[in-house]
Amino acid sequence: MHTTQDLLQFIFSGLTSGAVYALIALGFCVVNNTMGIVNFVQVDFVSLGGMLMFSALFAVGLPMIPGLLLAVAGVALLAMLVERVGLRPSRSDHHLVLIFLTVGLSIILRGIMKLIWGKNRMALPPLTPDNPIHIWGATVLPQTLWLLLLTCVAIALLTWFFYRTSLGLSMRAVASNPTAAAVVGIPPGRIRMTSYAIAGALGGLAGVLVTPITTLSYDVGVLLGLKGFAAAILGGFGSFPGAILGGIGLGLLESLSAGYLSSAYKDVVAFVVLLLVLFVRPRGLLGK
Repeated sequence: MHTTQDLLQFIFSGLTSGAVYALIALGFCVVNNTMGIVNFVQVDFVSLGGMLMFSALFAVGLPMIPGLLLAVAGVALLAMLVERVGLRPSRSDHHLVLIFLTVGLSIILRGIMKLIWGKNRMALPPLTPDNPIHIWGATVLPQTLWLLLLTCVAIALLTWFFYRTSLGLSMRAVASNPTAAAVVGIPPGRIRMTSYAIAGALGGLAGVLVTPITTLSYDVGVLLGLKGFAAAILGGFGSFPGAILGGIGLGLLESLSAGYLSSAYKDVVAFVVLLLVLFVRPRGLLGK
């Protein structure tokens, strides 16, 4: 018999997973809005964030916060390099060709991470001491609260960037009407590189925050990235509010189905609901 405390525990667990999915889904949406493609390298940005954080802490010896900032910035820089070296030289503007390029770049990046960090599972320490906090009868780890807080900060900064800065407004213009944006002189290369930098930073932040709760390896981001992709589709691919709603909704569905049914069915229930939603609203909950 489940109690109210159990329900709260399931909700906190779902919000934790949902926040990670939302960050990854936002990264997918940023690139899709500016380039019109699905960036499958996003799944490896998550793994890379955790790997760079591991090296910053244990190889370089940085404190926790500088290590976090360095890891997120490092993934953003590598994402810019992926766009500049891996995608921009392509002579084809066909979206399907570019999508397959991202698949190939994802495999290459995963292979490089395996060569550098190996195949063994590693662990990251939490941002603060792991003393459980009791909230209304539910037990929550401080890392969970950090994850939720920093996700909200990232969403707020993303909103400010897109609505209050000239570069963000230029990216919105490209997303709305790329032809008109090119006519008025908005540089497409700069916009694409910026979109990859933002996507990399969001993926890297998700990896840094979630790996102390899970384990760390070169391919840890694959499943998380696919869940983030599903969240973006559920909310409406390309919609920022939809990415957040889809991520939180998918995380809660997984947690509640694992708690009230069985952990073996959590993925099944989540994706069945995803299919049902798409049957009714093919463009997602908030898609246009």
